[in-house]
Amino acid sequence: MRQKLLVATRNTGKISEFADMFADFKLEWIGLGDLEIDLKIAETGATFQENAIIKATGYAAASGFLTLADDSGLEVDALNGRPGVNTARYGGLGLTPVQRYELLLENLESVPMAERSARFRCVIALASGEGVLGTAAGICEGWIAQEPAGTGGFGYDPIFLLPDRMKTMAELPAVEKHLISHRGQAIAEIAPLLRQVLAEQSDSE
Repeated sequence: MRQKLLVATRNTGKISEFADMFADFKLEWIGLGDLEIDLKIAETGATFQENAIIKATGYAAASGFLTLADDSGLEVDALNGRPGVNTARYGGLGLTPVQRYELLLENLESVPMAERSARFRCVIALASGEGVLGTAAGICEGWIAQEPAGTGGFGYDPIFLLPDRMKTMAELPAVEKHLISHRGQAIAEIAPLLRQVLAEQSDSE
């Protein structure tokens, strides 16, 4: 029987990325939408790491499942690092992902390409009901494109330009994206710990 692992998100795109990048792990992937838990944990941390730990420990305690949580976002230098930890809420509640990146492009309309440097940042936390077991981080440097391109990925991927490829993140095949993305880097770093914890759980059953 496959071991269950909770990804502390309702974002199905994010869950799919975790499942793809952990393809060699024989796991049953569960998202918050799969649980009958009416719990909304406020992301009150000032950093990505603080928010990842808050979510991982909170949902692990509530569900009883080993839990992975990530907090990730986009930092734009011309906007003094915004949207940062507020990336998923940029522009306020109720906006679609497309409306959020369109707002970002509007706010950068007068900024020349040479000054549109940015990065995706991700921190992943792994937790059990007893607390946080470890964290890992990843960063992907790039630029904000002047217009969206590509249909892959999710969120801000269509406007995040990778200068060495001259493509946006949304134009990359999933396999290539996973190798270089902020989330892919963090997953690679935390994978040995997850493998160890799963093995220990399996041995104790």
